[in-house]
Amino acid sequence: MVMDARVHAQPHHPILESGYWLVLGLLGVSYLLCATQTSLNPNPIALLYQLFTVAATLWVAEVKTSARRAGWLALAVTGLATVVVHLAGLEGRLLDIVLSATSMVAYLVAPMAIVAHEFRKVTVDVQTLLGAIAAYVMVGMFFTFVYNLISLTTPTPLFGEASHDSLTSQLFFSFTTLTTTGYGNLVPDAPLVQTVAISEAITGQLFLVIAVAKFVSGWQPQPR
Repeated sequence: MVMDARVHAQPHHPILESGYWLVLGLLGVSYLLCATQTSLNPNPIALLYQLFTVAATLWVAEVKTSARRAGWLALAVTGLATVVVHLAGLEGRLLDIVLSATSMVAYLVAPMAIVAHEFRKVTVDVQTLLGAIAAYVMVGMFFTFVYNLISLTTPTPLFGEASHDSLTSQLFFSFTTLTTTGYGNLVPDAPLVQTVAISEAITGQLFLVIAVAKFVSGWQPQPR
């Protein structure tokens, strides 16, 4: 009883009560920013928004204060770097690789924070479902930038000479692979990309199985 009283007495910021709605909204815009990039080169402005989304996710997921501060520091540094890049007119393959790798790491950290946050809960609710959806989408975004980084660092096109390789097509391929939809219009052309695609498909299925098991076993309807 003492522990229960302490849990209920713990203060919560109003936004944290519906925090994953915020994360999903930010994530939707991040997705659209990637979907409109018809070249291989990541957009610094899009990266800045993605890091803001990740920083907000770390806050909503209530990770340790030091980790949250690190996220906001990374956002500030990236914001400053973005301004410098635009003012100086900098561009090049090395910059694209750095931007892609940064997005990849960000979308690896964020879903891990969400999963850790939700598994600390004894019961699940609507916020748990929203968190699971956000984490699932972020996994797809993570693999998108894995493909993007491979494409930027290898000389051969990701999907063969006949297909146009872009961040848009990589995003589409990532989510059709994650959900095991597999339309077949984009086919990985190298063993490394094929291995990553298999890993993503397995990850997507395991995620859904674990998420459904957690949701079903811990769901307790809120009293009216």
